[in-house]
Amino acid sequence: MSPIRAHSKSRFAGRSLSVGRLVFSVAAASLVSAAVAVSAVLPAFQPPVDGAPVDSRWFAGYYDVTLESGEQLARSPLGDSAGGAVLAFVVAAADDECTPTWGKAYSLDQAAQLFELDRRVERMQREGRPLAVSFGGVINTELASACSNATELTASYRTVMDRYGIDVMDLDIEGEMLTDTDASLRRAQSVAALQAERREAGGSLDVWLTLPVAPYGLTPDGLLQVEGMLDERVDLTGVNVMTMNYGTDGTAAPMSSLSIDALQATASQLTAIWKERELPLPEGGVWSLLGATPMIGQNDVAGEVFTTDDARAFNEFASTKGVARLSMWSLNRDQTCGSNYPNLTVVATSCSGIEQAGESFTTILTEGYEGTPSGRPAATTHEEVVSDDPTTSPYPVWSSRTYYSAGVKVVWHGSVYASKWWNEDGPTPDDPSLDAEGSAWTYLGPVLASDVPFALPQLEPGTYPEWSEKTLYDQGDRVLFEGTGYEARWWSQAKDPSLSVLDRDYSPWKLITDG
Repeated sequence: MSPIRAHSKSRFAGRSLSVGRLVFSVAAASLVSAAVAVSAVLPAFQPPVDGAPVDSRWFAGYYDVTLESGEQLARSPLGDSAGGAVLAFVVAAADDECTPTWGKAYSLDQAAQLFELDRRVERMQREGRPLAVSFGGVINTELASACSNATELTASYRTVMDRYGIDVMDLDIEGEMLTDTDASLRRAQSVAALQAERREAGGSLDVWLTLPVAPYGLTPDGLLQVEGMLDERVDLTGVNVMTMNYGTDGTAAPMSSLSIDALQATASQLTAIWKERELPLPEGGVWSLLGATPMIGQNDVAGEVFTTDDARAFNEFASTKGVARLSMWSLNRDQTCGSNYPNLTVVATSCSGIEQAGESFTTILTEGYEGTPSGRPAATTHEEVVSDDPTTSPYPVWSSRTYYSAGVKVVWHGSVYASKWWNEDGPTPDDPSLDAEGSAWTYLGPVLASDVPFALPQLEPGTYPEWSEKTLYDQGDRVLFEGTGYEARWWSQAKDPSLSVLDRDYSPWKLITDG
């Protein structure tokens, strides 16, 4: 993946069923159906249908953190459902570098600086909207592969989970990582160690294992991943199956039918695994251990399309059985593609590839899923209006007497806002009489304890001549003003260079950032 992203390579690219696997899948699905008929004879193996308690069933779509930069990500609604969102994907910085990054495109610090991820997470948590973090995915190097030992891997996991204050971990294992036995062992040992740490500290860590699935259920490699976690005494919260990209020609059956077959088969497999290890199933039975993640709209397999009707049928089945978790790939794609995107069979990262007619997959799949990922109520914070201190604020404090260009960030009443368009002397950024569309400002999130006070870059005295209001400046001239360097954009005289920091449109000066 490039420093930004690779549009041509889908998140789930390369994972589909071969013809042989498909034939086996259909046959296996028939066997599953036959097994249900025999269940009256062997009731011990029939998965209970009670499912997860209604108030603990949750929906949270995946959000690809690497797809946006600047202020777009900060403005996007990261999970309007009660279950919030699953932030994806944390991977290694390099094949042999055990440093967590977002999709290898951004370090954790870069994500905080470029699109305010830390602030956005804190905002959601204060508003009572929970989050989970997903590690892995099919693209880039998974941390369990890059880290040389379990201790190192545990530290990387801890860095991410502690930084964002999140207690739900999603492990997306697919592709080559399914057969890497050394990495699988490190992963299981590290997760078990981190869970133990959290328990000793009086906290918790919920762990979901996300795996590819076929209509006949989990693959043998996927089953080994589940067994490996249990063998290392990981308290596995559940198994989330990726109900997508089956490798059919799109005519074998609706995607919802194939996905329902996959869930039923997986339920039987998990029941058998828990029985073999003499582990008690949750009170609601095996369905309390299950999650499902369809790929909305056009799948990577050209003939496979998950429609809004599929979403309704799938949600109805999941609700009836009491499936604990529903997700989708992805929140970024939950909209109809624009008319300038001509080839809808090529998966787009920012739209579904189908006509949604104003409907939202999120709304459909959320029906009946109003819980939170951890099952614990999300805490909300009520804070008093604070007085802003310019010496400690991460951005300049807003003033009605200043001009602001689009994209400029300010602090007001303990919160950070970004300007949506050029403005001056308008309502305060937190004016309660304005809705989000009518305000010139976008709320990004609260000022954080970890924020560094705003300061302009300083240069050595004599680097450039000192600015003078009496001097006539031409384009390209450079000056120092209060220790900061500025470059003239066009002819000017007596124009304060420091105003260009906030007014980038009309000031004849621009801040020098290259020294």
